[in-house]
Amino acid sequence: MKRKFLSLLLVTACVLSLAACGSKKDDSSSGDSGNKKEDTLVMATNAEFPPYEYYEGKDVVGIDADIAAAVADELGMKLKIEDMAFDSIIAAVSSGKADIGAAGMTVTEERLKNVDFTDTYATATQVIIVTEDSEIAGPDDLTGKKIGVQLGTTGDIYADDIEDASVERYNKGFEAVQALQQGKIDAVIIDGEPAKEFVKEADGLKILDEAFTEEEYAIAVKKGNDELKDKINDALASLKDSGKLDEIVGKYISSDSDK
Repeated sequence: MKRKFLSLLLVTACVLSLAACGSKKDDSSSGDSGNKKEDTLVMATNAEFPPYEYYEGKDVVGIDADIAAAVADELGMKLKIEDMAFDSIIAAVSSGKADIGAAGMTVTEERLKNVDFTDTYATATQVIIVTEDSEIAGPDDLTGKKIGVQLGTTGDIYADDIEDASVERYNKGFEAVQALQQGKIDAVIIDGEPAKEFVKEADGLKILDEAFTEEEYAIAVKKGNDELKDKINDALASLKDSGKLDEIVGKYISSDSDK
């Protein structure tokens, strides 16, 4: 009986010991997972907008990607980039699936209904791409024309204001440019820097000298998340003061790019 009693005690001790070890392991794992999520800044973007965001191999690179990485570094966080359709970015940020949205995004009244924006970090222009033999010489000549835009962009928004124009919307900017080359549309309205990249790769196209609009880019954050917005604004200010912001932009846009 004594031996049986001792054996029972030993088995009970072992079971309790294993249970305790399992509990500690689970707690530790849960804690690590929470820290990992907390230390990651998730950025929603549309990697079809060079030089602001595009693919280089399997990696998303560009001005916005580098700025977001620098901001994350200032905040002591790691950056994770989620590529998606441009018109899905605001929804991703407002729903909390992404912490920020950075995709050459202009602050508009419509977008402000769903998200907040940080201070601006870059200025840009919406330009008009036409064929080299086009009779369109400026914004006033777009009246009654068939205009191609990327869905959800400011070009898309502003094109609706063109009198009697027919607006064709595409998921990607280069699809609008292809449609222009194929004679399906008369012009494309898009951001100036991507326009330069598209025209560089395409034959028979040009960018008109007169800009369609001028605008400023900012980072979208969930509405009411003032804590994150303020931290990002502080980080952007630091990057501006140190010259890092200009360094990032200069890496992708040469000083003579507007000539």
